[in-house]
Amino acid sequence: MLGIISFVGFTALVAVIAWLATRKTDESTSDGYFLGGRSLTAGVIAGSLLLTNLSTEQIVGLNGSAYRDGILVMAWETLAAIAMVVTAVFILPKYLKGGISTIPTYLERRFDTATKAMTSGLFLTGYAVVLLPIVLYSGSLGISTMFNLPELLGVNEWVSVWICVWGIGLIGSIYAIFGGLKAVAVSDTINAIGLLIGGLLIPVFGLLAIGSGSIGEGISTLMEAHPDKFNAVGDESSSIPFATIFTGMMLVQLFYWGTNQQIIQRALGAKNLQEGQKGLMLAAFIKILGPIIVVLPGIIAFYMFKGELGNPDQAYPELVAKVLPKPLVGFFAAVMFGAILSSFNSALNSCVTLFGIDIYKQFVNKEAEEKQVVKVGKTFGIVLAIFSMIIAPFLYYASDGLFGYLQQVNGAYSIPILTIIVVGFLTKRVPALAAKVGMLFAFFAYVIYIALSKGFGVEFPHFLHVQFITFVITVAIMLIIGKVQPRETDYIQEYTQDVDVTPWKFVKPVGIVICAVVISTYLIFR
Repeated sequence: MLGIISFVGFTALVAVIAWLATRKTDESTSDGYFLGGRSLTAGVIAGSLLLTNLSTEQIVGLNGSAYRDGILVMAWETLAAIAMVVTAVFILPKYLKGGISTIPTYLERRFDTATKAMTSGLFLTGYAVVLLPIVLYSGSLGISTMFNLPELLGVNEWVSVWICVWGIGLIGSIYAIFGGLKAVAVSDTINAIGLLIGGLLIPVFGLLAIGSGSIGEGISTLMEAHPDKFNAVGDESSSIPFATIFTGMMLVQLFYWGTNQQIIQRALGAKNLQEGQKGLMLAAFIKILGPIIVVLPGIIAFYMFKGELGNPDQAYPELVAKVLPKPLVGFFAAVMFGAILSSFNSALNSCVTLFGIDIYKQFVNKEAEEKQVVKVGKTFGIVLAIFSMIIAPFLYYASDGLFGYLQQVNGAYSIPILTIIVVGFLTKRVPALAAKVGMLFAFFAYVIYIALSKGFGVEFPHFLHVQFITFVITVAIMLIIGKVQPRETDYIQEYTQDVDVTPWKFVKPVGIVICAVVISTYLIFR
């Protein structure tokens, strides 16, 4: 009972604070609703970035991967810090200079309206079919296991997942659809603090449990019992071969932190470039500590449960239920609930933004006033949320390593979008035709790869290598088209003066330090 009371109390507290912080924001305008009035500061940006990323598909899924493969899966966390540095130094200034609200808006200016529409369609499809259902399912699995809801409610596990999916989905929809970006970002920041505290407690209590009250003894026990789990350099048979770090892994990271609407929208809402860069750098520093929260517990669970769990994605919630003191279970479940809401409502808010600005305003009603655009976006968000809540429970029968599945399927839209953005940034004469051809080629090539490998068992290189190969070929195709049929004039990005783009003077030195720390981590665990 105490756990349920603390769960409800903390969740309600976050909601009240978010309402108080956003009640004066004018959300009848596009900037007010979609970008929080371009008023976000470094701390809010960092907290929102971290919690948008660090949700249950990350915590549950990546710890499940660590349960199987050990510390080598930390690449998903540590290399993210380097991608965030690249975003802060090179990518964000270009976005803010143009005063854009969405990534497709940039592509419209660089290429044409059709490219914008195709990109928005890819984003919306990826979020609706892949990301939103997985976030809901993984979150529901975690909450259901931590509270032992099947036994508490007298239902089977699948019914319990259904109940959690709809509970999370309804509350998350209220935040995202009716609160706008600022409500999402403020609640993210509060929950980020709780998640960092709670997330660090799990490995601490786990190590104390296996180390007879000593954290140091717990670490020694783990490393002696399973030294193979502490090798960061995986071989070709591992889930992340070391060579993939230099191919598809960095592409995935650059897409996620530099071009993914769900993530970059937080930085686009910065009050100026300096705050955006500071927020990204702060988040990058904290991200380096990520493996303590999303990798180490999986290894502890492998030792504690003797590798006998049937579903690796159960490793983290089972560990939490076993080692966390009962009075803290409610608080941690509330923090996890906040993390689930964060990823769900952030993706949903991005979908509302993409549909309202890039689809409705562009193709349906070009004369629509901003209030109408926001209203239509909210309606679309409600439909999309219901669609995701219907699909999510059925992942119960298809789950086999959520995090790896998510990263593999994401390539169908991440590689096409990243490719045309990179070429758009680095060239001035590559035409819109190249962008459309490149996007179609990358999408269908990757979908065919998935169909052949999953449906017909055809053996291919690791999916991260396939993503890199697809990227390289697509870039080559675009450059060839640009050579044969170039634009008539160079593309020059105009400065809209919506945001102060004076860079933070310490951004490059801090970025170098972050990259050095990441490299040293691999030297330690080689």
